Amino acid sequence: MDVDETTEWLSRSRVAFDAVDPDDVPDERLEPLLSFVGDARVVALGESMHRTHEFLAWRNRLLRFLVERAGFTAIVLESGVVEGLTVDDWVRSGEGRLRDVLNDGVTYHFGKCQETLDLVVWLREKTVAGAPLRFYGMDVPDSASSSLPAVQHVVTFLDSADPHYARHVRDSLLPEFEYLPADRSGLARAATALHAYLGLAEERRRAMTSAISGMTERVRARRTDYVQAGADADVVDVAVRAAELARSTDAFLAAMAEGASRTWAPANIRDSAMADAVEWVLQREERVVLFAANGHIRTTPYLAPPFVTEPLATVGTHLRARLGDDLRVIGTTFGGGAAWLHRPAPTDAPGHSTPFVQQLDPPRAETLDALLSTRADGSFFVDLAGAPASVDLVTGTHNGPEVELADIRTSYDGILHVDRVSPWHTWIDERGLWR
Repeated sequence: MDVDETTEWLSRSRVAFDAVDPDDVPDERLEPLLSFVGDARVVALGESMHRTHEFLAWRNRLLRFLVERAGFTAIVLESGVVEGLTVDDWVRSGEGRLRDVLNDGVTYHFGKCQETLDLVVWLREKTVAGAPLRFYGMDVPDSASSSLPAVQHVVTFLDSADPHYARHVRDSLLPEFEYLPADRSGLARAATALHAYLGLAEERRRAMTSAISGMTERVRARRTDYVQAGADADVVDVAVRAAELARSTDAFLAAMAEGASRTWAPANIRDSAMADAVEWVLQREERVVLFAANGHIRTTPYLAPPFVTEPLATVGTHLRARLGDDLRVIGTTFGGGAAWLHRPAPTDAPGHSTPFVQQLDPPRAETLDALLSTRADGSFFVDLAGAPASVDLVTGTHNGPEVELADIRTSYDGILHVDRVSPWHTWIDERGLWR
């Protein structure tokens, strides 16, 4: 397939966005997405890099469009399910200081930016206006570094629903989490928590696994008992989900501890748990927008040497198998720009790191990012149905300066290409501290 045919395909098929700011793109330009989405219950939008303004802004714009034009009722983020309950409570009640809510309720520090504040304020405004919307996380708790927030949620529920057992869990399981570092404020705090877990004696790790598993099975088994005793069914359902997430997180961590001696193929427990959470959300919502990294939403196994050398099932692979055509996946690419990154400096305390902005090199010639940015100008959306053979020849897509290997045609249904990317509008200062 020569250059002319590739360029002709983009000229004919892409939906071009003349405006640089997604907020300035009128609904009329987005209307072709309605036929692309069809009747799908889940529209997943990826991001090539976390903490990037354009991807966050497009998340907000696409959600607004699909809520107002296609009856979508919720956003699901790559963030902790349990922590996200705090944000959803704010959307429904407006109680509390929003920046504190975002700090506590969105994991991986992803809530510390204007883009997510704008998203949640809009959800609240629509809810107040009589069209209630919901906010959900789908991820394991504590930025994937411990089960503690999920266990705490379960114990709080048990305090009223099963007080004798609640005392048992408080006395026997919660103290086991005292190994976690006291300083939870750093950008790299998850790393110190993971190192602390890996430093535990095997007997202690196994005892935690047994206790979390026992708690989870008891809460699941007593679901009907709790409801018949007067507990709100939805509250019970959330507690069961929290317990299951605690067990998944513990299994995710235990697999890390086994890594050095493992002789079997890896299992992506985190992505499996996220897919389960999306299915749980779909029991409560008719249509949702899902936003996460390209590497999670793609519908083919993840592979990114030298970091990930064995294929791992993703959220997208699970959801495609479970939902079929009820899932539409939009990957993202970009032509250049700057990335917001952070790394530990010699003077940083454990768990802390220093932010910096890195100018990105042009995308590698073998990637979809390069193919799209050299064949068409500006930002645009393109449906991959009918894409030329040149799309099958690229190696994958960029994740910042790195490349994630992918069969594009089977990984994504469409692509949102951003001409230039820039850092998110964050409240994290140059020392890595929240302002």
